[in-house]
Amino acid sequence: QVQLVESGGGLVQAGGSLRLSCAASGRTFSGHAVGWFRQAPGKEREFVATIHWSGGSTYYHDSVKGRFTISRDNAKNTVSLQMNSLKPGDTGIYYCARVRGGTSWSTVYNNPDAYDYWGQGTQVTVSS
Repeated sequence: QVQLVESGGGLVQAGGSLRLSCAASGRTFSGHAVGWFRQAPGKEREFVATIHWSGGSTYYHDSVKGRFTISRDNAKNTVSLQMNSLKPGDTGIYYCARVRGGTSWSTVYNNPDAYDYWGQGTQVTVSS
């Protein structure tokens, strides 16, 4: 069974930074793109960022471009999300997820249905 565990969330003031990490058990990131989503209270889950299995290509939601950076270390089976210049609108539970095998990642990366395994999430709260 694939297990993804997020960490690094917390409470931060607007303008601050946080670094989220997602660790996978076994070799479960091998060959798979990975993404980050977030969900604010009363809202649908929203795509944030994703990274190709090789680390050579990334996509971001327009609202986080220039502020967030996704990266991965395949040797350590981890994917990170560096979040800078945080805003109250970034508040939510952040989830990492693995793209389903055989998926045309570059065309569906922002669709939660393209991901087959999800972590439990980590809370990020940005105060104004």
